[in-house]
Amino acid sequence: MPTTSVPTLHTDPVNAAILSISEDRIQGFVRDPFGTIAELSGIGIDTVLERIQAMLRAGTIRRVRQTLMATNLAEGALVAWQFPEDADINKAFDFMFQQDPFSGHVVVRSADPATPGSRYRLWTTVKVPQGYSIDKHCAVLAKLTGAEHFRVMPANRIFALGVGHVRRKGMEPGSKSDELAEVKDTTKAELTDLEWQVLTALKRELEPEEVRRELWQRRASEAGIPLETFYEVAESLNQRGVIGRFSTFLEHVKPLESGERVTRFNALFHWAVPKGREIEAGREVGRFHILTHCYWREGGEEFRNVNIMAVAHGTEKETVLAHKKAIDEHLVNAGIPLLYTNVFWGGRSEIKPSEISPFEYREWCAKQGIDPAAMRPISSRS
Repeated sequence: MPTTSVPTLHTDPVNAAILSISEDRIQGFVRDPFGTIAELSGIGIDTVLERIQAMLRAGTIRRVRQTLMATNLAEGALVAWQFPEDADINKAFDFMFQQDPFSGHVVVRSADPATPGSRYRLWTTVKVPQGYSIDKHCAVLAKLTGAEHFRVMPANRIFALGVGHVRRKGMEPGSKSDELAEVKDTTKAELTDLEWQVLTALKRELEPEEVRRELWQRRASEAGIPLETFYEVAESLNQRGVIGRFSTFLEHVKPLESGERVTRFNALFHWAVPKGREIEAGREVGRFHILTHCYWREGGEEFRNVNIMAVAHGTEKETVLAHKKAIDEHLVNAGIPLLYTNVFWGGRSEIKPSEISPFEYREWCAKQGIDPAAMRPISSRS
């Protein structure tokens, strides 16, 4: 499909209408995701396919894929890394991004030097398959990259998860849902070999030529699974809450071919609320439309015992801070004391899907000269 004359900027009105739906509005498994995007956006299906394919080729969209609720399928955490003051943090960054399939978001963050935890300059998300220890995996990464310390912060609950940058443009500070955010737990689901086979076929990124309505027919055929069986398994997994959203992910950090950026500022908000009120606070914070992520995570003493964390993006730093101010005021008005709060700003950033396959994990261990059995939690080792 020729794309030379097809607009590929995310600001093009037709593209913006498509992206406002395709970024994070197609929740769960859908048999015809592109048809659903066309229906909800009001854009014809042929145009939807043409524009998404063109934006993917141009790099405006960095990937198209069915996401999984990896927190329900693997052991995962946000990890903060501390390195010696004279260390070249970019080397560690490159290793995490290029050499560790189990690291997803890799971000250099900064805060005021007097801020607790400001020496933790590298932040990553890490996932390992069920049955393996995320702490042991991080200890290996620390040795390989020269990290002095690391803090593992698993998600106890999830209150917001949906990266829709286009629909958030121009959003007024304080914009929020009338309802409290839903609480998603992180209970792990055990899957059969067939279910893993379907998930593996589902989650692989789409090539531009795969942007077509019959994409699942092709994936089922590649996996050697009858189409109806593929659908039945995928829909069953969807009902169990392990399927995320079907999404077009924008290149929102790096400049596009046009020189534009989808966002400029990436902020990790920290709040400490009284123990026992984490879910209450998370449901209040998760209501705010600007947030792409919101979790209950325990920061520990290194971060003044923060327990609610959220991420927001924007093109103006003052606007991002205005959004945070609105959330702070809402919490206070809701009767939830703020014991401490802070912002960690993102710098260099790379994002890739974290691998969660146990087969891939054993292969990675072999490459590092590690016995996979040694990476299991002590309580589960025979």
